[in-house]
Amino acid sequence: MSAGANRRQVTGFSNPTVKFIRSLREKKHRKREGKFLAEGLRLLTDARECGHVPEILVMAEGRDPHPLVDALVDAVDAKGGEIIETSGDILAKITGKDNPQAVAGVFAEFDTSLESLDRSKARIWLVAQALRDPGNLGTMLRTGDAVGAGGLILLDDCADPFSVEAVRASMGAVFTQRVVQARWEEFVPWLREGEGQLVAASLREAVPYRGAPYAAPCFVMVGNESQGLPEAYETECDLRVTMPMRGRADSLNAAVAAAVLAYEVLDSLEG
Repeated sequence: MSAGANRRQVTGFSNPTVKFIRSLREKKHRKREGKFLAEGLRLLTDARECGHVPEILVMAEGRDPHPLVDALVDAVDAKGGEIIETSGDILAKITGKDNPQAVAGVFAEFDTSLESLDRSKARIWLVAQALRDPGNLGTMLRTGDAVGAGGLILLDDCADPFSVEAVRASMGAVFTQRVVQARWEEFVPWLREGEGQLVAASLREAVPYRGAPYAAPCFVMVGNESQGLPEAYETECDLRVTMPMRGRADSLNAAVAAAVLAYEVLDSLEG
């Protein structure tokens, strides 16, 4: 196939491809199609550099030339994907942003099965139970990338990791981190089949988080933003740690707590 063979211009809001891409902003359509939407040159460049190339690349007409855009176009062409040029207004309609970035892409969702995860690939893994805020989910993915974690395991009914909001909040980490979705009753037997220390912040028979006996692979778990972890989940943990609260607040934001713990684990395992 020659370069540019899959390129076309779209000028109407009612175009079927525009409607399809826009529909990916809703979870039911993402699940049905097995696709998700990502936007912005930096994010799509991170995806390309990690080996993820969009099936459909949408670009605004009249954009300034940029070598990273050219690299994306070449990568999509090489994979036989589709490249669409359209107006800024239509791109805004697709992304839902008044000031959309110059590019957006449609990607195939990843394998999120627990069975596909290789715990030996990293010394730290993040785990979130019933996390509801896509911003927190994206932040945890960024934290995982920053500490060299293998990925994020989402337990029970969490926010969709492939929502536009979560993907945006991840700042590209959705492409560098493994994302797994499972139920608690699936996760525990899987964890106990091999090596793995389950750690959570808790007040139940907890030790100070600094200097605690962390061991790799370490699975750092946080709970729901308002309810925290169920008691049975905390009881199952191999290690429960506590972080000091010096002011009136009685807890940290879930994603912040995960970051604090993850860096302490990193320091401990590298020490």
